[in-house]
Amino acid sequence: MATPVFPRTSSVAPPGLPQPEDGRAPPPDSVEARLAPRPVGAPPRPRPSLMRRIEILCVCPRHPGDIIERSDTVPALPVFEDAVSAIARGALLPTDRGLVAIEDLWPGDKVKTATQGFRTLLWRGSTTIVAGVRGQAPEMGRLTRISADALGIARPMHDLLLGPAARLVRRGAAIERITGHRAAAIPAHDLLDGLGVVEVTPPSGVQVFHLGFERQQRLVVNGVEMESYHPGPAQLAQLDGETRSLFLACFPHLSRIEDFGPPALPRLRLSDLEMVA
Repeated sequence: MATPVFPRTSSVAPPGLPQPEDGRAPPPDSVEARLAPRPVGAPPRPRPSLMRRIEILCVCPRHPGDIIERSDTVPALPVFEDAVSAIARGALLPTDRGLVAIEDLWPGDKVKTATQGFRTLLWRGSTTIVAGVRGQAPEMGRLTRISADALGIARPMHDLLLGPAARLVRRGAAIERITGHRAAAIPAHDLLDGLGVVEVTPPSGVQVFHLGFERQQRLVVNGVEMESYHPGPAQLAQLDGETRSLFLACFPHLSRIEDFGPPALPRLRLSDLEMVA
């Protein structure tokens, strides 16, 4: 298994971005403001009953040769959990160095996409899936396992374990009729058939990941085409106030929500296709 070549980057954890030289406070929506600790005496952010620990690696916005490495505690809400829970540890992706396990990918690596050639990885988020946690969404304790060749020859080439936020790229006449596009992203758990695609409740914690690029990409994971991370218009529309700022703070390489760009694919549920069929 290939490993990252660390000498080409350095790690800063957490990032200590400089304040403006004139001493003024940075704008509230700036990267510096989002990463800075809260002032002494400031009212605490409201905390939901359940929080989730996530790990973030991304390129430093001020110094692209450096890597930001940090841990955050975020609300256990879908908009945060979907960002870090698509692909389980051990999945293989093609890079300019050959196949690399997702846990060994590092910001700055060149990942081969399905349609855009090699693209630079900018962000990697992860968390740990643990079954039976009281109060968490049920799907956050379950994984989807796709057996080798279940979706076609070498699709996947080895068993593929996916998190609850995984979406696979599918094609078909029904998709084109509904969306006007030749392909769409469909949740992996919609494809459960009890044979080649099954639901798994892990007996112990399993690390899961998601990957971010300058624009959303179509990845090839164990030979299966998937979408890279994008929050999607529906989730972005629900963000406001403190939640919006906290969400954006999970992506230190971005200055504003609009930097996600447009999604690469429409999103559908399998039930949408079955209705058309």
